[in-house]
Formats: sequence, C-alpha cells, structure tokens
Amino acid sequence: MPRRLPPLNALKAFEAAARHESFTRAAEELCVTQGAVSHQVKALETELGLKLFNRERQRLVITEAGRAYLVVVRDAFDRIGDGTERLLQRQSGGALTVSTSPNFAAKWLVHRLGRFAEAHPEIDLRVGASMHHVDFAREDIDLAIRHGDGAAAGLHVTRLCTEELFPVCSPKLLAGRNRLRAPADLARFPLLHVSDRQGWRQWLDFAAVTGVDPSRGPILNQASMAIDAAVDGQGVALARTALAAWDLIGGRLVRPFDLAMPVSYAYWIVCSKAVAKLPKIVAFSEWLLAEAAEDRRQLDRSISKPRHAARARR
Repeated sequence: MPRRLPPLNALKAFEAAARHESFTRAAEELCVTQGAVSHQVKALETELGLKLFNRERQRLVITEAGRAYLVVVRDAFDRIGDGTERLLQRQSGGALTVSTSPNFAAKWLVHRLGRFAEAHPEIDLRVGASMHHVDFAREDIDLAIRHGDGAAAGLHVTRLCTEELFPVCSPKLLAGRNRLRAPADLARFPLLHVSDRQGWRQWLDFAAVTGVDPSRGPILNQASMAIDAAVDGQGVALARTALAAWDLIGGRLVRPFDLAMPVSYAYWIVCSKAVAKLPKIVAFSEWLLAEAAEDRRQLDRSISKPRHAARARR
C-alpha cells in the first residue's frame, strides 16, 4: 500500500510556524513570504481535514491536533536530518580504500601517509599494493593509482605527475678520484636494471653515449629495489621522476648528469565516475596532487646542485 505523504513544503511550513507560533517568523526562516506559509498550512489542513492553528487576538495558537501532529513531523524531520548527516559523514570520512602498485607504495606513498592522516583524521585510509587491474564495480576499492597512458574507458582519470627517465646514484659515487663525472664514466660502474636490460639500452641510445655495455649489472624485478640499491651505492639506476623524488629531495640520491629521457607513461589517479565527487575522494586526490606539485617544486630547486658540485670538482 503506498504511503500517504503530504507535500514536503507544506510540512516544512507547518513545522516552522508551529515552532515560532508565527507565520511571519516562519516565512523569514524559510525565505518565503508570509502569504506563502499561510497558503501551505491551509493546504495541509485541507488535505488532513483538520484545523492545525487558531487565530486568537492576532496570535497564532496551535490546536491540540496540531500539537499531536507536530510531534510526528518533528520526529520525522529529526530522523531525516540525522540520517543525512550520517550519510554525508560516511562520504566525507569513514574508510577510503586505495589500490596502488608496490613500487609507488614503497617509494612514494608510504613516506607521506602521516601527513595525510594529520590533515584528514576523519578518513580511515586503507592502502593495498597490487599490480592487478581494478574492477571498481566488483571490488571494494574506492580509488587506484596506476602507471600507464591514462586510457581508462568509463572511469574518472586525473594525471598525478609528468615523468622523465634519468640515471640516479648515491652521492658517494660523485666523490673520490674515480668519481662519476660524465655519461661515458658509466662504463666503470655497475648498471642496475629493472625487469630487463632494455631500459639502459634505450637511455644510452637517447643520450648518444657510446662505450658503455648495457648488458652489465644485476636485473631486479621491481623499480623500488633498483632505487634502494642505488641509494646503497651499489651502482647507477634508471629511475622515473615520481619514484626517485623522495630520495632525491632527501639527498640520498643525486642525478649525476643533466640528461633525461621523456616517457609517455605517467601515474594517474583513477576512480569510478559515480564517486569522483565524494568528499573523501576529492580530499585524497587533492592531497596527492599537492604532494606531487611540491615534489616538482623541490626537485626544480635542488636537482642541479649535485651536477654543479660535480662540475666544480673537475
């Protein structure tokens, strides 16, 4: 059986008029005319077949029927208000499940999570590291950060940062008699490879560097492992901007040469279009973008210092 519900505007007018015992003050609260409130209340009385107010000596006096109905209406409004507030709180706060690659989690995200928690204590952030393709319709994942070309049909996609590919090494490789000074000096240092040796081959061709054998050095299956090995001084790695940023800014890595190869892939923030404007999604996305922009500013300020120092020692 369908519910018999009076128009919401009529109920709002009645509740406000009953609370203020005045059509005029109710009209001020609802930002309508006094006549509009009076009209809505009369329409409600007609629909209910009951007198809700009496006018006594130019005063508005609620009837017994009106008082009984006010209890019902006010309770309903309170429930709607509470439910709306809880819904908004779940959207702006609550659990936020994020999927990202192991490399991005290890070298970019985990170092910064304290800052996000401090800025947004209302959001229960849950991060999972995985390489599998996220199915937002079937998985309990709100947002993903993925490396690729940004093609994601039917999804909301935002570029997190632009990237380049360049050599990185420990600062100690720039010191001493046999220090790394120029790209040709790579022939004297171990090259750290990721997955295969194609990366170094491509970069050496791009930089027109000859006399360096790209078949030397260990192959590691994660970029984060190659970067950590470079931080430890075990050789020279090729790194993308985002994954190297934390260690470059912290001085654990340096770029020995002013040579960087553009790459077509980048990191992207990906989510379903249906949730893209939820407050907690917006908050996390904006925080990610702000962190990436700050990385870029700091790298622009500091990235030339090791190279200048190396030139001064020649």
